[in-house]
Amino acid sequence: MRLILLGAPGAGKGTQAEMLMKYYKIPTISTGNIFREHISNKTDLGKQATKYMDAGQLVPDELVIELVKDRITRDDCKNGMIFDGFPRTIPQAEALDKMLNDLGISIDYVIDVDVPDENIIERMSGRRVCSKCGASYHTKHKKEKLEGNCDECASTLMQRVDDKEETVKNRLQVYHMQTKPLIEYYNKQNKVLYIDGTADVIKVHDSIMKLLGEN
Repeated sequence: MRLILLGAPGAGKGTQAEMLMKYYKIPTISTGNIFREHISNKTDLGKQATKYMDAGQLVPDELVIELVKDRITRDDCKNGMIFDGFPRTIPQAEALDKMLNDLGISIDYVIDVDVPDENIIERMSGRRVCSKCGASYHTKHKKEKLEGNCDECASTLMQRVDDKEETVKNRLQVYHMQTKPLIEYYNKQNKVLYIDGTADVIKVHDSIMKLLGEN
């Protein structure tokens, strides 16, 4: 099974990718993890990526594709893979299609985990984490007993920069501009499965498995 998971930041696609990975016993392909691995191992590709990242620039699509190609040609990808957070743009999707075609394989399904922006803003902007032990809370769904303090260690709770409402809105704007068009791209290939991501984690997973013909 070869899958791509699409969804806005905070839609829960990472969690679903992990559950699918365990079920199918195939790896999740994340460009972030690939970058970290190559940089840590000081490979030639990693050194090239580091130059762009240290300069605060985006890693060019050509280099990203080379990194992805290196990853998917490993033995653990023989039975399939799950792409999480890649591709992000139409050029990346076109390059991925060509690369897979050259390897004699193709994407089976693209799963769109759809969650309205207002739900995502509430989910992410309401998150709070303990500054010491990392325990997580939510202003609406998992409130701490003593306001502003961790239930576990009594340390101060904080809001991550990525979870601030303005930051979340900016990330959603980037998603709609760059990544959302991928849905139409893959829809033309009749590969998109639409999933309501507003349900709880288990229900979303069950919906995905049903559309994949697994239950």
